[in-house]
Amino acid sequence: MPPAPALGSAELAYEMAEVYELALLRDEPLSDFSKTQGNANIAQSLDRLNDIGYDITGRDGRPRKNVGGSITTQTAFRGSSPGVENGPYLSQFMLLGNKSVAGDGDVTNGIIQYGALSIDQRVPVARAGTDFMTEWNDWLDVQNGADPQSGNEADIFGAPGNVTRRFISTPRDLATYVHYDALYEAYLNTCLILLAMKAPTDPGFDKLSGRNTLHWNSLNPDSPAFITRFFEIHEREAGGFALWGGPHILTLVTEVATRALKAVRYQKFNTHCRLRPEALAGRIEKASRIELDFPSLGKLFSQLEDEIQDTVNTIQSRNASGAKLLPMAFQEGSPMHPSYGAGHATVAGACVTILKAYFDTSAVLVKRGSDILFSHYKNGDSPVAFVPDNTMNALLDVNDGSYLTLEGELNKLAANISIARNMAGVHYFSDYYDSLRMGEEIAIGILEEQALCYKTDPFVLSVPTFDGDVRRIGHR
Repeated sequence: MPPAPALGSAELAYEMAEVYELALLRDEPLSDFSKTQGNANIAQSLDRLNDIGYDITGRDGRPRKNVGGSITTQTAFRGSSPGVENGPYLSQFMLLGNKSVAGDGDVTNGIIQYGALSIDQRVPVARAGTDFMTEWNDWLDVQNGADPQSGNEADIFGAPGNVTRRFISTPRDLATYVHYDALYEAYLNTCLILLAMKAPTDPGFDKLSGRNTLHWNSLNPDSPAFITRFFEIHEREAGGFALWGGPHILTLVTEVATRALKAVRYQKFNTHCRLRPEALAGRIEKASRIELDFPSLGKLFSQLEDEIQDTVNTIQSRNASGAKLLPMAFQEGSPMHPSYGAGHATVAGACVTILKAYFDTSAVLVKRGSDILFSHYKNGDSPVAFVPDNTMNALLDVNDGSYLTLEGELNKLAANISIARNMAGVHYFSDYYDSLRMGEEIAIGILEEQALCYKTDPFVLSVPTFDGDVRRIGHR
């Protein structure tokens, strides 16, 4: 991974402002991050960010989605890859479910079927405004190793008998998801959804044994040729199973996660050792005191604060203590390891790359009769795009007439999970950006290993990258 933004750089100042602003917006509806909505709090945050003057279009190789060099309600905090700026902020894979083994159920009810069992996409609702470490002594206790997490869940989610759930509707809900999620949870869910939808696989799979379809309707069913052709057809229509079928992709999307996590831990501890946002905010809070003992270092913290003064002032007015500390979504603060790279983002990059290799990313989300599915377009299909409705317990179709692509929604899923950690206050934008791409390289490596292991069927996987290029993996 390249170096993280340096202390004293304009890039770091902008990144810190982003994390502060996300803390201020934790309870705003995600549906308001849209060109059709007018949310005053979001607009004021974006005005403060756009006034900083940092070039977000490509400086230091980490561009943000923008319109004419500025972020807008449709591009803010959405990540950097193709398609993430289209449609609702939240990936459809964080909302939709799939049909049961009995064929019942509606994918818009948000229930994901694990074989004969089911999982609800709705998350426990953390109380709005429940932030932590906004007062100096509380912040310092956590830095010294205090663990206030255990035992106060009721203060956050309500008493056990009164916990409510809803579809992910705010940045705080997203932060709750990435606080407690299993390592590859979102991507295994997505894989199950796509398999249940019978989403099309990479076109290269058509060259695999068992994938060719023969047209034999014109043959005499009483002839020996028909019998021979019948068995040939049924053999070739078997599709994949242990090799390039459901069990194979379900295994790969989980196996790659542990490789990604090991790689990013090496980057964290052995190479970069980057300060967490909460720790940087503590140094901004004490910049004048630091400057007395370490003039040059303290001046860097003071200069950083000066560059994002409007944002810092807003944070001070929000914190009851008047401190410049970063309001944290997690009561225990950040994990006790360095910020760069980001574990969630590296795993996201790796797992989503596996999914992009297996499925045909040109598929679009359509309504076909009563079915909702990712598929190649057919006559009569109509576009759909869902967000939680006002009850936050049902989904509302808000499609504007354009089709969401599978590539865009997978890229969006990776961005949602990664940037949700920024929403919680534990990571920066560059943690997401560079870690995602390292995860992608790890997944491409494991796919190349797989291609070397199965030489019987020459085929090529086409993997669209997070930067918009296409990598070819397989037969040379």
